[in-house]
Amino acid sequence: MTPEEIRAIEIRLGYIFLDQELLVQALTRKAAAQEQRQKGNLCEDQEVFRTLGDAVLKAILTELLIHQGYTTRGSITQKKEKLENEENLSAMLRAMEITPIVGIGERSIGVQEQSLALAETFEAIVAAIYKDGGYEIIKKLVVKWFSPLI
Repeated sequence: MTPEEIRAIEIRLGYIFLDQELLVQALTRKAAAQEQRQKGNLCEDQEVFRTLGDAVLKAILTELLIHQGYTTRGSITQKKEKLENEENLSAMLRAMEITPIVGIGERSIGVQEQSLALAETFEAIVAAIYKDGGYEIIKKLVVKWFSPLI
């Protein structure tokens, strides 16, 4: 990715990375990383970040829903599941005009446009911001992104 592309994504996210490599890793799917490694380039993929981002997102959304007046475990769980479903996460990334970095094979079948790939990339970006800026920063962004949906 060029510095200009990274900067444009940072602007759309509303967050400037101290370590831009975290953003690149969050955007890079496994196939793309493997292709880069086969060329002898060092490249990390988003897989671990997706797991971390999912956990961070769940914690923040739970806290947000409690603050919004949801008082039972069932109501919190139900609303949280709706907020963090594949369609919502992919729609947010589409609205920000951010797509994952995919491998050649994935690109040929349009993986970069698929809801699952976009949702996973959203979770990876949450993790990257969390690692780069900490909990309070990602919490502010998640609240900003999700409050209109509550």
